[in-house]
Amino acid sequence: MSLGNLDTLYRQVIMDHYKNPRNRGELEGDILKVDMNNPTCGDRIQLQMRVEDDQIAEAKFNGEGCSISLSSASMMTQTVKGMKTEDALRMSSLFSDMMLGKEIDAAGMDLGDIEALQGVAKFPARIKCATLAWKAMEQGLAEEEEA
Repeated sequence: MSLGNLDTLYRQVIMDHYKNPRNRGELEGDILKVDMNNPTCGDRIQLQMRVEDDQIAEAKFNGEGCSISLSSASMMTQTVKGMKTEDALRMSSLFSDMMLGKEIDAAGMDLGDIEALQGVAKFPARIKCATLAWKAMEQGLAEEEEA
């Protein structure tokens, strides 16, 4: 597949998650809630997770922002749901490295739709948009660990 076709495919995946977000909504009961925003561009995310036995049993989000931040939140919640917390944090680290344009070793990890966001690395101003939901997840899991 040529690079042009790959870029087009990636754009389509991003827009699909933006227009049809996965896991958008509210969780009820005993959950972790993290509100985070990116003041640079106005993206705002509220991430909600239910963590049971060191596993992310459920993850949902609400918020508003650009197509990059909301599609990334959709992809992130879809990816980490059902993961052990340590694997979710490893995935977040891989994603962060990918956003910084670093070579990543995703051995044993399925990046799925997240790969579509790798082109964001070429646009430094948009990296915070892409990583917002991931930073919220990291913060939520850190708070859960401290509790």
